[in-house]
Amino acid sequence: MTNLADTWGIHKAQFWLRGQVPDDPVRFAPELGMWNVYGYPETLRILGDPGIFSSNTLRLVPEIQQNTEGNLVQMDPPEHKKLRSLVSHAFTPKVVADLEPRIARLTHELLDVVSGRERLELVADLAYPLPVIVIAELLGVPSSDRDMFKQWVDKMLESSTQFSLVNRTEEQDRQVKVALEQSKLLLDYLGKHAAERRRKPREDLLTKLVEAEVDGDRLTETEVANFANILLIAGHITTTMLLGNTVLCLDAYAEEGAKVRADRSLVPTAIEESLRFFSPFAAVARSTTSAVELGGKTIPADQLIMVWIAAANRDPRQFTNPNEFDASRDPNPHVAFGRGIHFCLGAPLARLEGRIALNILMDRFPHLRTDPAAPPEFIASPNMTGVRKLPLQVR
Repeated sequence: MTNLADTWGIHKAQFWLRGQVPDDPVRFAPELGMWNVYGYPETLRILGDPGIFSSNTLRLVPEIQQNTEGNLVQMDPPEHKKLRSLVSHAFTPKVVADLEPRIARLTHELLDVVSGRERLELVADLAYPLPVIVIAELLGVPSSDRDMFKQWVDKMLESSTQFSLVNRTEEQDRQVKVALEQSKLLLDYLGKHAAERRRKPREDLLTKLVEAEVDGDRLTETEVANFANILLIAGHITTTMLLGNTVLCLDAYAEEGAKVRADRSLVPTAIEESLRFFSPFAAVARSTTSAVELGGKTIPADQLIMVWIAAANRDPRQFTNPNEFDASRDPNPHVAFGRGIHFCLGAPLARLEGRIALNILMDRFPHLRTDPAAPPEFIASPNMTGVRKLPLQVR
């Protein structure tokens, strides 16, 4: 029987989507010069111990020259806590809940554009523009620039090969160069908006970052741009993939899809199961600060670790029938949003956007289904699991 991952052309490196279980939950990859972690308990250990498993990974990758000041993803305590606290208030349950009317209105407006058509392309018509408009409005940058954001981000994330510390190739160098060039374009763009906020403050997150102080000092232009960059990218990519993946899962597993349509209280659990089943960001990176025992292996200090949270979400030691999509799975302690101090700041917003958009989609298009003549296209990256195109029939 052909696996859905093969049918849809999902990257071959994602073996867990093909029902395969690794021989070892922790394994050194000599061809990459780094360690891979696939197990659920091992993943929890890493994400819960930033002292030994540092987020500052670029120190081990000298060919990637990038100023990481203000980059939350690369920060460890105590600096991480100080910077994260600057915007945590913007993603509290109340603040996020208050966005519900705006998200619903945007969803209807975007779907109004395609109303009357026989087909829609979910990513281009809804799953991409919805979250990028929301996060752009929160930050205070023009959402009308979203096509430009997409061009930059797509090129930053287009690599289809696994990065190697020991086997550098011309293609890897090219992909790194392209990613850094696109990142600079986005950082320069955000830096210009931050500079404008210093002159003319507004009621938005970018102004709050510009005016914020950490230990009595204002953030530098680089820190503001890097911080805003993480919020803008992470604030829309996960939701885009979450929404596309959930619609695809409910279509591929028709009985589960019928259950959710009949009982809308299952929408939140269906979203959680989608996050477990097709985790948007398949991996996160960490570096060891000292030698450590993990999964029966000794990992030396100063080693790069790829933590495959998507594989951990299929670990049979944690999840019953991990390769089955169960829209009512409960409990569902997946780690798609991470754990510990780096738990995704925008997780409540992504869940809200997914719930609202999915309900409205099912209300407006009761016969929504995939198009046999136009199969979904997945992002061609080993580190991400999500549709880049999802054509759907609406009648």
